Amino acid sequence: MREHKVEINRDKCIGCGMCQRDCPAYNIVVENKKAAVKTQSCIMCGHCVAVCPKAAVSMTGFDEPPIEIDKPTVLEPPQLLEAIRTRRTIRQYKDKPIEPDVIEQIIEAGRLTPSGGNAQDVSYIVLRDEIERYEKIAVRFAKRLLPMIKLVSPTAKNAVIDEHFFFKKAPVAIVVVSNDKINAALAASNMELMAEAHGLGVLYSGFFARFANSSPTLRRLLNLNHTKAVTTLVLGYPNVKYRRTAQKDPANVRYL
Repeated sequence: MREHKVEINRDKCIGCGMCQRDCPAYNIVVENKKAAVKTQSCIMCGHCVAVCPKAAVSMTGFDEPPIEIDKPTVLEPPQLLEAIRTRRTIRQYKDKPIEPDVIEQIIEAGRLTPSGGNAQDVSYIVLRDEIERYEKIAVRFAKRLLPMIKLVSPTAKNAVIDEHFFFKKAPVAIVVVSNDKINAALAASNMELMAEAHGLGVLYSGFFARFANSSPTLRRLLNLNHTKAVTTLVLGYPNVKYRRTAQKDPANVRYL
């Protein structure tokens, strides 16, 4: 990882204190009407860069410059809620490839997701050209463990592990990898929204993530020596149409 530094252009700085007030690490101080960084060992979240009205704050070590925001992008609440309401887990896929730029946008949605302490500790493994190879290894491993799993998991009681048990003939699966389950889950959620915006169906394969972490062969091939697969997004164009929404129990809410 490249070294990042926060730099403040004193000629541009007007001492407004916005960066100081917005810094979650309390790492900026305004002295003599100029902002200054206390230490370079901060979380490098970039709030100071984003909030400065004079573009006096910058961060080094990145390939991309910050993008100017003329007006925040706001999603229409009813449309977003309806998209969430009508989406379903997809297990039937068309025999149709996913365009590379669509995969890139899905991963970009994960990359741009905020992470705790700005850790940026989520990575992605795209199974595409060799997806069948990895599924075969997982299936072979799962069949050996299935009798034991059925003893402790009621949901696995009626499970039948066939050759497409994990990926359901989908063209792509993205393994979301991190030692922080929350950061990975947040990234995966945004990736799912992006995938569905492209007309793709999504299946969260917790089973594959579990076996990827347990199988010595998969851990080695996926290079999971010092990290874990948190979930796997199975992606493809749906070959099924749902005609009504799923019923849900009321939310359990307390206002204090």
